[in-house]
Amino acid sequence: MPAPSWLVARPIAHRGLHDRTAGVIENSLSAARRAVAGHYAVECDVQLTADGEVVVFHDFTLDRLIGREGRVADISSADLTQMSLRGSTDKVPTLAALLDVMGTEHTLVVEIKSAFDGDMRLAEQTARVVARHGGQVALKSFDPQVMTHLRANKDALGIAQVPLGMVAEAHYDDAEWSFLSDTDKRTLSQFLHWDATRPDFLSYYVNDFPHAVPHLLRRALGLPVMTWTVRTPAQKQAAAQWADQIVFEGDIA
Repeated sequence: MPAPSWLVARPIAHRGLHDRTAGVIENSLSAARRAVAGHYAVECDVQLTADGEVVVFHDFTLDRLIGREGRVADISSADLTQMSLRGSTDKVPTLAALLDVMGTEHTLVVEIKSAFDGDMRLAEQTARVVARHGGQVALKSFDPQVMTHLRANKDALGIAQVPLGMVAEAHYDDAEWSFLSDTDKRTLSQFLHWDATRPDFLSYYVNDFPHAVPHLLRRALGLPVMTWTVRTPAQKQAAAQWADQIVFEGDIA
């Protein structure tokens, strides 16, 4: 499916237009409202609660953003959505609440977090929430299995018109990827999952430009490329040459 023009029409605020010094925390409704007021698109992350609700939250654990121990997956949505984000009066929002803030005219790019364990509950429930809302929403993930599953079940999940994208980078040598096998890392870095995922767009790490994967997908196949996370003038300059839109933080847009 050709990606719609709205997907890269506006700079995309990374986890909303957040500013911790002003008490506006990443992935909060306040950060989303600030982005909308600035006429930016919004990128967010989602996790699944113990009772199967989709919440907007980046980490698997609560310590960094809430200031307490525990895993998102072990807490009910009723409890989690009453917890304040650290340094803020905002609570942890559900994806449905964020979609209400975005309305149908503002673009939201949802990253489906994954432990690469084959569990598709979050992917499926995210799709169902998005399908009920409609509007300008795209889904993406680092995990090829997530995108393959969603693509195979788009009609059944009600997301036939929702763009599906891969998040990628050139190297998977950082400690956060230590759980992956060498074969998995090679598959990801060389985009060897292409036949299965067939993404509608690519979200690529800005410090890895220029690189053959985004270049070929963009030039040979016409896929839109957004790039993360742009924070400096040099990164913005690279993005202007090698990508179609930026996922940014701060006032760089």
